[in-house]
Amino acid sequence: MKKLVIDVERCKSCGICIEHCPAGLLVLSREINSKGYRPVRMKDEEKCNSCLLCALVCPDLVITVYR
Repeated sequence: MKKLVIDVERCKSCGICIEHCPAGLLVLSREINSKGYRPVRMKDEEKCNSCLLCALVCPDLVITVYR
């Protein structure tokens, strides 16, 4: 069971993970976190292949991928 977890309270909406997702599954949320940022969210978790690129490039380490 694969799973991608995003710590929405720590995400600063930099978009680096969005640029590096080869499947184009990450987008900015319409929701706003407590710090005023629009955190990243997954469009379709079923299509994620758990490649880890998003987690590796995130400067704030807010993405965790479980395989």
